[in-house]
Amino acid sequence: MFPYNQYLTKRARKNRKNPTCAEKRLWVEVLRNKQFFGYKFLCQKPIENYIADFYCRKLKLIIEVDGDQHAENKEYDEIRTSVLNSHGIKVIRYWNNEVMSNLEGVYEDLTRKIKKRRGRYNP
Repeated sequence: MFPYNQYLTKRARKNRKNPTCAEKRLWVEVLRNKQFFGYKFLCQKPIENYIADFYCRKLKLIIEVDGDQHAENKEYDEIRTSVLNSHGIKVIRYWNNEVMSNLEGVYEDLTRKIKKRRGRYNP
């Protein structure tokens, strides 16, 4: 269990109800209902002062689906990633256009990265 800002709970619920097209596609086609190697992912999970797009507790893994605004907020994202890494959480980022135009490539990349992590966090 990680600390989180309780005021983010309402915002996380709102985000879950209004996902981006890329978030919705990744969720429906890859992550939902433990369809990705049996791992349970949560949508819009508050951790610390942030909301993770997708979080898997067992792997200590966050998947972020980023839009253009993240290109302008690189420093913020680096600080955010550093804080999350301090809790042992790995952050993987994909761009919206990657998810929308090359979901198979995202799936393959995510599979490789999870296989590396699985050795650390899977009994």
